[in-house]
Amino acid sequence: MPNLGLLFDVDGPLASPITRTVAIPEILADLVALTAAGVPIAFITGRSDAFVREQLLGPLHAAGLPDALSGERARMFGVFEKGAAWAPITADGLGDLTVDEQLALPEPVVRGVRELVEQRFADTMFFDDTKRAMVSVEQRTDVPSDRYHAAQAQFNEAVFALAADAGIGIRWDDRAVPDERGETPYRIDPTIISTDVESVLLDKDRGAQRAVEYFEELGELPRRWRTIGDSRSDYKMADYLDGAGFEVAHVDVRPSDGVLDKPYQVITIGDAIHDEAGARFLAHWVHELKA
Repeated sequence: MPNLGLLFDVDGPLASPITRTVAIPEILADLVALTAAGVPIAFITGRSDAFVREQLLGPLHAAGLPDALSGERARMFGVFEKGAAWAPITADGLGDLTVDEQLALPEPVVRGVRELVEQRFADTMFFDDTKRAMVSVEQRTDVPSDRYHAAQAQFNEAVFALAADAGIGIRWDDRAVPDERGETPYRIDPTIISTDVESVLLDKDRGAQRAVEYFEELGELPRRWRTIGDSRSDYKMADYLDGAGFEVAHVDVRPSDGVLDKPYQVITIGDAIHDEAGARFLAHWVHELKA
């Protein structure tokens, strides 16, 4: 078994943040090759299981993933909505899905956010109907980023007010409105293409732990890991692995947002960003394992 394990964010390093699809075919071929070689691979994403099934696993299966996963050493796993849902990935597709219902937002808040989008912001964003526990409102692909970001700032303010009025206990940046127990169990988390409203218990370190525990059930784990992402929260995948005693480095495919100072190595891929950087990273490891 190769001494390598990989934890990927999906948007950015694999799927283009512009098209929201895997636009570089070599990414698919190299993921299949690494899986066939016995490298455990997990996708730790804020995306829903439906998005991963359609936009990532569908193209991967067309690229030969079922044959790669039929090998005795092959291991692949998906963690969705930052740890609220998870499932093994097999030669037959996505396996049985587990959802942590206790982390779901109250339905009146979900309904309120949906109505807010429909009534005031539908010209720049859309409500993601595929989420099971968190709420995500995403930039429309036909809307320029500068226009979306201007609307997003107004939307975030409106969502914060809506959640505060609902009394659920919400935080956003340095602002917080606690619930009747004095707690803030939910947060607003904006990204470059979306705004998420979610439990504070959800994050990439929780997803990494779920993936590692799943792989551990299947056999011996590699000691060397790489985590790959395009946001500051993606470093938490490496934080978990480092804290668990693994040898880890994090690959930041959007370093312009600020490279964090960590006790482990942080890697950037020259002047490449997003899925171009992800493609170069994958090509490097395919070459390394063949050498």
